[in-house]
Amino acid sequence: MQYFVALADKRSFSKAAAQCHVTQSTLSAAIRAFEEALDSELVDRSGRGVVLTEAGEAVLDRVRLLLADVEALAGVAKPAALLAGKMRLGVIPSIAPFLLPRALPSLRASFPDLKLLLREGLTRTLVEDLRAGRIDAVLVAHPYGTEGLETASVGFDRFLFAASRRHPLARRNSLCRADIAEESLLLLEDGHCLRQHVLAATGAQPRARDDIEASSLTTLVQMVDNGFGVTLLPRIAVDGGITAGTDLALVPFEDERAARELVLAWRKRSNRGEEFRVLARHLAQFVEAVEPDGPERRTSPHGIAF
Repeated sequence: MQYFVALADKRSFSKAAAQCHVTQSTLSAAIRAFEEALDSELVDRSGRGVVLTEAGEAVLDRVRLLLADVEALAGVAKPAALLAGKMRLGVIPSIAPFLLPRALPSLRASFPDLKLLLREGLTRTLVEDLRAGRIDAVLVAHPYGTEGLETASVGFDRFLFAASRRHPLARRNSLCRADIAEESLLLLEDGHCLRQHVLAATGAQPRARDDIEASSLTTLVQMVDNGFGVTLLPRIAVDGGITAGTDLALVPFEDERAARELVLAWRKRSNRGEEFRVLARHLAQFVEAVEPDGPERRTSPHGIAF
């Protein structure tokens, strides 16, 4: 089954064999035997490239789940070995570059036997990969549909109002959600869950600009810094340096609902649930470190008041 998954991923017998550290003939023979056991042709060998048949595509996701379950069983016999072995973790772009650099050094020091394989992607894609067994857990943010999955909270990430210092709200020490009801917000393009997080956190009162959309937080920050509008930024990104080198005014909200919840999610049938809870608790230390108890306005090392 591992050979079949490797072939499906690499779409090349030679590359799959290299990944599995076997000869090409060994891998080919093993896949033939797998097909015979299932009494079904899984790979179309008539063309130049490797193409899975309809049956092969149907079997692939099931095989991934079976391999994930087999790997998880290894931890049942050694329950004390928390956070050890290979763990495939998906993380969304509005979290990965800001939380992981803070957390990974401590994670590696605390759990030296953990081999963390990271994948960055949009929430929809990562959750699909999780359900299909292509990854073991995902670090995403609510609100998002995680029905049928187990979740553990990693903490709350508050939003900050970001605008030019000339904006009327820039001199305020704090804001309530009603203060931005008439604002037109610059947001990430459709497909990024942060767009929905912002609208949900503000009670969906502000309007989203439909003439300008950004594909990344970095682009969004530069657009606001150059006077194209206002936006809301997650505090974890601000503390991670997303606004370094800009002259933006960043104002916190009084309302605790102006936030998104970071969560770690995994399949309910996984036998590594306790490991994922340990990981969530470890990551939560670094979310709390950048989340003050209440709204406060301060100046960053870059001269930014918030």
